[in-house]
Amino acid sequence: MLERLVPIEIERLDDRPFACKMEFASVGPLRMKRLTQGALRSEMMPNAARHRDGGGTVATIFLLAGALTCQQDGRESVQQPGDIVVLDRRHAVVTSSAGSQALFLKLPRERLEGILGPSRLYTSLTMGADLASTILVTNFFHDLIRVRRQLTPDAADRMALIGADLIVANIAERLARAVPRPLHGTVVVQRAKAYVEDHLADLTLDPPQLAAAVGVSLRRLQELFHERDQHISDWIWGRRLEVAAKRLCDPGFAHLSIGVLAYGSGFGSQPHFSKRFKDRFSVTPREYRQAALIGAP
Repeated sequence: MLERLVPIEIERLDDRPFACKMEFASVGPLRMKRLTQGALRSEMMPNAARHRDGGGTVATIFLLAGALTCQQDGRESVQQPGDIVVLDRRHAVVTSSAGSQALFLKLPRERLEGILGPSRLYTSLTMGADLASTILVTNFFHDLIRVRRQLTPDAADRMALIGADLIVANIAERLARAVPRPLHGTVVVQRAKAYVEDHLADLTLDPPQLAAAVGVSLRRLQELFHERDQHISDWIWGRRLEVAAKRLCDPGFAHLSIGVLAYGSGFGSQPHFSKRFKDRFSVTPREYRQAALIGAP
């Protein structure tokens, strides 16, 4: 199911005449392909990783007919019709049965990993057809393909974003079921921290919004951070300060005022930024920048 996407090695698994049919469609930024093919073993080699688009996308496969076996990141899974699976642009092996048919689409890596964390957490993990979220996602994309030509460009862009978010929710539900309870908290915290990294400049980002984004209650998220001797607000402000400090040291940002840097790092005002910065680094942002740009330690 990975051909035309990255260089792979392909091996036929039976002696039947080989046939393959590919159909393409697009909705806004989403590029989709429906592929029908014979029994194959497809292996993406390590040196082929992130070949075509610099690794900017992650593959999502909706199995429509036949069966698939996927191996990636030390995980092996089997997909039946109605199941969904995600694969990244790293070493992977996909085995398809004769007459298998799948809908393949590429999702922005940033959108998935910004909420769910590194793709290694959920590659080759089956989102089964028994999950309510899988049914919702599948029906949404089937309908989206059917009406795509009736959508205005703006509507198509919005529908593409909704589809991506539905897939994120589907993966999140599957992760919640798959991860053992002791490890589940670690995964939630990783996803929360990834979301913070992706939304540092959002002035409205706060613990309640973060808890909603990762699908747990605020109380539960606070408990998970406390178990790691951390506080949610402290983590958010700490990361904002670290990002701001890095930019103050970067000559590429030297043309920007401290106020602009503060705002871009998630601070609503320069005085607030200056106070927190001095509390953390014992110098003002201006002094920190001057010392860094003249090469002082």
